Amino acid sequence: MEHEPIQYVYVQVADAIEQDIRSGRLPVGARLPNERDLGAQHGVAPGTARRAVQELRERGLVVTLPNKGSFVRPTS
Repeated sequence: MEHEPIQYVYVQVADAIEQDIRSGRLPVGARLPNERDLGAQHGVAPGTARRAVQELRERGLVVTLPNKGSFVRPTS
């Protein structure tokens, strides 16, 4: 029986969104849902969703524009 590695929930959410980006389900330029909606989609609190988006920024996958939202960046 294989076990998932233990990790923070925000990392799991970021990994799921990264998978959507890499598969093309979230194309370059796509706007991510706001924190409340993103949290609802993934069954987490808005603060956890916020931390997941921060993780995606650190990975270079999204850019956040104040008062506009977070958008998928082109990746190399």
